[in-house]
Amino acid sequence: MRIDIITVLPQLLESPFSASILKRAQTKGLVEVHLHDLRKYSTNKHAQVDDYQYGGGAGMVMALEPVVAAIEDLQGQRNYDEVIYLTPDGTTLDQRMANRLSVQNNLMLLCGHYKGIDERIREHFITKEISIGDYVLSGGELAAAVLADSIIRLIPGVLNDGTSALTDSFQDDLLAPPVYTRPAEYRGWPVPEILLSGNTPAIEEWRHQKALERTQKRRPDLLKRQSSEEGGKI
Repeated sequence: MRIDIITVLPQLLESPFSASILKRAQTKGLVEVHLHDLRKYSTNKHAQVDDYQYGGGAGMVMALEPVVAAIEDLQGQRNYDEVIYLTPDGTTLDQRMANRLSVQNNLMLLCGHYKGIDERIREHFITKEISIGDYVLSGGELAAAVLADSIIRLIPGVLNDGTSALTDSFQDDLLAPPVYTRPAEYRGWPVPEILLSGNTPAIEEWRHQKALERTQKRRPDLLKRQSSEEGGKI
């Protein structure tokens, strides 16, 4: 997989992709992440990439021409499965979306800034708009890092344990069950006996039941969505 990120602040994204799992994925050759400085596409002598919005109002808008130049330059080099704009009014990122994107070959991410991008870019170039939550950040860089992390960790071979991602929260519309490690007892707090039994089917059933209980308590909306989808099947 290759991920190209267009950003006003490439230095803000250098750190997340140079450590831990994201670095290891690139070292293994499982993913390429390329950062593209939007200012390099500006024809302004000061490398300006924002302008006043038509109709007046507070806040600047990302200029049309450098963004289009950046997108078209990258599209001239390869085909992209998705051109994604990180924006608060996009579709909220969830595990299903990350799963779908993880099997693509080439993704382009555009990080918003200021009051956003010229609407014509959204109309003519963007294929998917994604939000990471109902709040506003100073820019799309941190959102792009979150999105990329959620995708990259799902690529086969990235995680040391290939099955680990399959048991994460949200993979089956359930939160993950409680987990424990050594020692088996600490300050009088014991690990549940079932986990020490070696009875794999019983342990899996316990985990599933605990996942159901935790989801019902903390995120009942996930169970309602699951029930609704199952009810809609023919």
